[in-house]
Amino acid sequence: MLINSLGKAWRIFATGLCFTIFGIGGIVLTLLVFPLQRCIEPSALKQKQKARITVHYTFKFFVALMHYTGAIHFSVHDRARFKQLKGQLVLANHPSLIDVVVLISVIKNADCVVKAHLFKNPFMRGVIKGTGYISNEDPQELLEECAASLSSGHNLIIFPEGTRTTPNEPLKFKRGAANIATRCRAPITTVMISMKPSTLTKDTPWYKVAPTKAHFMMRFANQQFTYTGSFKGEQPAMQARQLTRDLQHYFTEELRQL
Repeated sequence: MLINSLGKAWRIFATGLCFTIFGIGGIVLTLLVFPLQRCIEPSALKQKQKARITVHYTFKFFVALMHYTGAIHFSVHDRARFKQLKGQLVLANHPSLIDVVVLISVIKNADCVVKAHLFKNPFMRGVIKGTGYISNEDPQELLEECAASLSSGHNLIIFPEGTRTTPNEPLKFKRGAANIATRCRAPITTVMISMKPSTLTKDTPWYKVAPTKAHFMMRFANQQFTYTGSFKGEQPAMQARQLTRDLQHYFTEELRQL
Protein backbone atom coordinates (compact mmCIF):
# COMPACT_ATOMS: atom_id res chain seq x y z
CA MET A 1 0.00 0.00 0.00
CA LEU A 2 2.84 2.40 0.90
CA ILE A 3 4.66 1.57 -2.34
CA ASN A 4 1.49 2.25 -4.35
CA SER A 5 0.96 5.56 -2.56
CA LEU A 6 4.55 6.63 -3.14
CA GLY A 7 4.30 5.60 -6.79
CA LYS A 8 1.14 7.63 -7.28
CA ALA A 9 2.67 10.66 -5.51
CA TRP A 10 5.70 10.44 -7.79
CA ARG A 11 3.51 10.25 -10.92
CA ILE A 12 1.61 13.37 -9.81
CA PHE A 13 4.91 15.18 -9.31
CA ALA A 14 6.37 13.89 -12.60
CA THR A 15 3.24 14.81 -14.56
CA GLY A 16 3.20 18.31 -13.08
CA LEU A 17 6.89 18.73 -13.83
CA CYS A 18 6.46 17.61 -17.42
CA PHE A 19 3.53 19.93 -18.09
CA THR A 20 5.35 22.83 -16.45
CA ILE A 21 8.30 22.25 -18.77
CA PHE A 22 5.86 21.94 -21.67
CA GLY A 23 4.34 25.34 -20.88
CA ILE A 24 7.74 26.99 -20.45
CA GLY A 25 8.85 25.40 -23.71
CA GLY A 26 5.89 26.95 -25.54
CA ILE A 27 6.83 30.40 -24.25
CA VAL A 28 10.51 29.92 -25.17
CA LEU A 29 9.57 28.83 -28.70
CA THR A 30 7.23 31.81 -29.09
CA LEU A 31 9.48 34.51 -27.67
CA LEU A 32 12.94 33.29 -28.65
CA VAL A 33 13.22 30.36 -31.07
CA PHE A 34 10.61 31.28 -33.70
CA PRO A 35 11.58 34.99 -33.86
CA LEU A 36 15.21 33.93 -34.32
CA GLN A 37 14.24 31.54 -37.09
CA ARG A 38 12.28 34.33 -38.81
CA CYS A 39 15.33 36.59 -38.68
CA ILE A 40 17.52 33.93 -40.28
CA GLU A 41 15.00 32.65 -42.84
CA PRO A 42 13.21 35.32 -44.97
CA SER A 43 10.83 32.87 -46.69
CA ALA A 44 7.50 32.61 -44.86
CA LEU A 45 6.99 29.06 -46.16
CA LYS A 46 10.39 27.89 -44.92
CA GLN A 47 9.78 29.65 -41.59
CA LYS A 48 6.70 27.46 -41.05
CA GLN A 49 8.61 24.35 -42.12
CA LYS A 50 11.42 25.07 -39.66
CA ALA A 51 8.89 25.82 -36.93
CA ARG A 52 7.12 22.49 -37.51
CA ILE A 53 10.40 20.56 -37.39
CA THR A 54 11.24 22.37 -34.15
CA VAL A 55 7.86 21.44 -32.66
CA HIS A 56 8.34 17.83 -33.81
CA TYR A 57 11.59 17.52 -31.86
CA THR A 58 10.23 19.48 -28.91
CA PHE A 59 7.26 17.11 -28.64
CA LYS A 60 9.61 14.14 -29.03
CA PHE A 61 11.55 15.45 -26.03
CA PHE A 62 8.34 15.92 -24.02
CA VAL A 63 7.17 12.35 -24.70
CA ALA A 64 10.60 11.00 -23.72
CA LEU A 65 10.52 13.11 -20.56
CA MET A 66 7.13 11.69 -19.52
CA HIS A 67 8.34 8.17 -20.30
CA TYR A 68 11.65 8.29 -18.45
CA THR A 69 10.33 10.14 -15.41
CA GLY A 70 7.76 7.36 -15.06
CA ALA A 71 4.71 9.59 -15.52
CA ILE A 72 3.39 7.44 -18.40
CA HIS A 73 4.80 4.47 -20.32
CA PHE A 74 4.72 4.90 -24.11
CA SER A 75 4.64 2.25 -26.82
CA VAL A 76 4.54 3.39 -30.46
CA HIS A 77 4.47 0.55 -32.96
CA ASP A 78 6.02 0.76 -36.45
CA ARG A 79 7.74 4.13 -36.03
CA ALA A 80 9.44 3.76 -39.42
CA ARG A 81 6.05 3.71 -41.15
CA PHE A 82 5.02 6.92 -39.39
CA LYS A 83 8.16 8.57 -40.78
CA GLN A 84 7.28 7.47 -44.31
CA LEU A 85 3.79 8.99 -44.41
CA LYS A 86 3.26 11.67 -47.04
CA GLY A 87 0.12 13.57 -48.02
CA GLN A 88 -2.11 11.46 -45.76
CA LEU A 89 -5.19 12.40 -43.80
CA VAL A 90 -4.23 10.81 -40.48
CA LEU A 91 -7.33 9.94 -38.46
CA ALA A 92 -7.04 8.81 -34.84
CA ASN A 93 -9.27 8.29 -31.84
CA HIS A 94 -8.72 10.73 -28.98
CA PRO A 95 -8.65 9.18 -25.47
CA SER A 96 -6.18 11.58 -23.82
CA LEU A 97 -4.83 15.13 -23.67
CA ILE A 98 -1.46 14.20 -25.20
CA ASP A 99 -2.59 12.29 -28.31
CA VAL A 100 -1.68 15.03 -30.79
CA VAL A 101 1.65 15.57 -29.04
CA VAL A 102 2.61 11.92 -29.54
CA LEU A 103 1.43 11.93 -33.15
CA ILE A 104 3.46 15.03 -34.04
CA SER A 105 6.48 13.57 -32.20
CA VAL A 106 6.57 10.64 -34.66
CA ILE A 107 5.33 12.41 -37.83
CA LYS A 108 7.95 14.94 -38.87
CA ASN A 109 5.96 16.67 -41.63
CA ALA A 110 2.73 16.94 -39.66
CA ASP A 111 0.01 19.56 -39.98
CA CYS A 112 -3.16 19.61 -37.92
CA VAL A 113 -6.51 21.29 -37.46
CA VAL A 114 -6.81 23.07 -34.11
CA LYS A 115 -9.74 24.59 -32.33
CA ALA A 116 -10.05 28.35 -32.76
CA HIS A 117 -10.01 29.02 -29.00
CA LEU A 118 -6.45 27.64 -28.75
CA PHE A 119 -5.25 30.71 -30.65
CA LYS A 120 -5.99 32.58 -27.41
CA ASN A 121 -4.08 30.14 -25.18
CA PRO A 122 -0.97 31.98 -23.93
CA PHE A 123 1.14 28.79 -23.96
CA MET A 124 0.03 27.52 -27.37
CA ARG A 125 -0.99 30.45 -29.59
CA GLY A 126 2.58 31.39 -30.51
CA VAL A 127 3.38 27.80 -31.43
CA ILE A 128 0.18 27.44 -33.48
CA LYS A 129 0.74 30.69 -35.37
CA GLY A 130 4.44 29.97 -35.90
CA THR A 131 3.78 26.55 -37.41
CA GLY A 132 0.78 27.66 -39.45
CA TYR A 133 -1.48 24.95 -38.08
CA ILE A 134 -5.03 25.27 -39.42
CA SER A 135 -7.84 26.90 -37.45
CA ASN A 136 -11.34 25.39 -37.59
CA GLU A 137 -13.00 28.80 -37.23
CA ASP A 138 -14.00 29.30 -40.91
CA PRO A 139 -15.29 26.07 -42.56
CA GLN A 140 -14.63 27.18 -46.15
CA GLU A 141 -11.16 28.50 -45.41
CA LEU A 142 -10.50 25.33 -43.43
CA LEU A 143 -11.19 23.10 -46.46
CA GLU A 144 -9.01 25.24 -48.72
CA GLU A 145 -6.09 25.16 -46.28
CA CYS A 146 -6.47 21.41 -45.73
CA ALA A 147 -6.43 20.76 -49.49
CA ALA A 148 -3.33 22.93 -49.90
CA SER A 149 -1.56 21.21 -47.00
CA LEU A 150 -2.26 17.70 -48.31
CA SER A 151 -1.25 18.59 -51.87
CA SER A 152 2.05 19.89 -50.48
CA GLY A 153 2.76 16.45 -49.03
CA HIS A 154 2.03 17.29 -45.41
CA ASN A 155 0.23 14.75 -43.23
CA LEU A 156 -2.92 16.27 -41.78
CA ILE A 157 -3.85 15.02 -38.29
CA ILE A 158 -7.56 15.00 -37.47
CA PHE A 159 -9.53 13.55 -34.56
CA PRO A 160 -12.97 12.62 -35.98
CA GLU A 161 -14.52 12.89 -32.51
CA GLY A 162 -13.65 16.59 -32.41
CA THR A 163 -12.81 16.32 -28.71
CA ARG A 164 -11.47 13.78 -26.26
CA THR A 165 -13.42 10.57 -25.80
CA THR A 166 -15.61 10.41 -22.71
CA PRO A 167 -14.41 7.30 -20.81
CA ASN A 168 -16.71 4.27 -20.91
CA GLU A 169 -18.94 5.84 -23.56
CA PRO A 170 -19.22 4.81 -27.22
CA LEU A 171 -17.40 6.80 -29.89
CA LYS A 172 -19.35 9.62 -31.47
CA PHE A 173 -17.77 11.07 -34.59
CA LYS A 174 -18.48 14.47 -36.10
CA ARG A 175 -18.54 15.07 -39.84
CA GLY A 176 -15.50 17.37 -40.04
CA ALA A 177 -12.96 14.66 -40.89
CA ALA A 178 -15.27 13.05 -43.44
CA ASN A 179 -15.94 16.43 -45.07
CA ILE A 180 -12.20 16.98 -45.49
CA ALA A 181 -11.71 13.45 -46.86
CA THR A 182 -14.50 13.69 -49.43
CA ARG A 183 -14.05 17.29 -50.54
CA CYS A 184 -10.23 17.16 -50.64
CA ARG A 185 -10.15 13.62 -52.06
CA ALA A 186 -7.65 12.75 -49.38
CA PRO A 187 -6.12 9.29 -48.82
CA ILE A 188 -6.87 8.10 -45.27
CA THR A 189 -4.49 6.53 -42.77
CA THR A 190 -6.03 5.34 -39.51
CA VAL A 191 -4.24 5.20 -36.15
CA MET A 192 -5.48 3.51 -32.98
CA ILE A 193 -4.61 4.94 -29.56
CA SER A 194 -5.23 3.50 -26.11
CA MET A 195 -4.43 4.77 -22.63
CA LYS A 196 -4.79 2.10 -19.93
CA PRO A 197 -5.75 2.82 -17.25
CA SER A 198 -7.44 6.04 -18.37
CA THR A 199 -5.72 9.30 -17.46
CA LEU A 200 -5.58 12.84 -18.86
CA THR A 201 -9.12 12.26 -20.08
CA LYS A 202 -11.87 14.75 -20.82
CA ASP A 203 -12.97 16.87 -17.81
CA THR A 204 -10.26 15.28 -15.61
CA PRO A 205 -7.53 17.52 -14.14
CA TRP A 206 -3.93 16.50 -14.84
CA TYR A 207 -3.20 15.74 -11.17
CA LYS A 208 -5.86 13.02 -10.95
CA VAL A 209 -3.48 10.35 -12.19
CA ALA A 210 -4.38 6.68 -12.59
CA PRO A 211 -3.92 4.37 -9.58
CA THR A 212 -1.16 2.54 -11.50
CA LYS A 213 1.21 3.79 -14.19
CA ALA A 214 -0.73 4.40 -17.41
CA HIS A 215 0.39 2.76 -20.64
CA PHE A 216 -0.06 4.84 -23.80
CA MET A 217 -0.10 2.65 -26.88
CA MET A 218 -0.32 3.83 -30.49
CA ARG A 219 -0.33 1.75 -33.65
CA PHE A 220 -1.71 1.60 -37.16
CA ALA A 221 -4.99 -0.24 -37.55
CA ASN A 222 -4.81 -4.00 -38.07
CA GLN A 223 -6.98 -3.69 -41.14
CA GLN A 224 -6.57 -0.38 -42.96
CA PHE A 225 -9.74 1.54 -43.63
CA THR A 226 -10.87 1.74 -47.25
CA TYR A 227 -13.49 4.18 -48.44
CA THR A 228 -15.74 2.49 -51.00
CA GLY A 229 -17.85 5.52 -51.93
CA SER A 230 -17.19 7.92 -54.80
CA PHE A 231 -15.30 11.12 -54.09
CA LYS A 232 -16.90 12.56 -57.22
CA GLY A 233 -20.54 12.19 -56.19
CA GLU A 234 -23.00 15.05 -56.62
CA GLN A 235 -23.99 15.09 -52.95
CA PRO A 236 -20.83 15.56 -50.83
CA ALA A 237 -22.89 16.17 -47.68
CA MET A 238 -24.47 12.71 -47.98
CA GLN A 239 -21.09 11.16 -48.72
CA ALA A 240 -19.63 12.79 -45.61
CA ARG A 241 -22.54 11.55 -43.50
CA GLN A 242 -22.09 7.97 -44.69
CA LEU A 243 -18.31 8.12 -44.37
CA THR A 244 -18.69 9.37 -40.78
CA ARG A 245 -20.87 6.38 -39.93
CA ASP A 246 -18.44 4.00 -41.61
CA LEU A 247 -15.44 5.47 -39.77
CA GLN A 248 -17.22 5.38 -36.42
CA HIS A 249 -18.11 1.71 -36.86
CA TYR A 250 -14.62 0.88 -38.12
CA PHE A 251 -12.84 2.56 -35.19
CA THR A 252 -15.22 0.97 -32.70
CA GLU A 253 -14.44 -2.51 -34.03
CA GLU A 254 -10.68 -1.88 -34.22
CA LEU A 255 -10.48 -0.50 -30.68
CA ARG A 256 -12.18 -3.61 -29.30
CA GLN A 257 -9.05 -5.52 -30.31
CA LEU A 258 -6.70 -3.37 -28.21
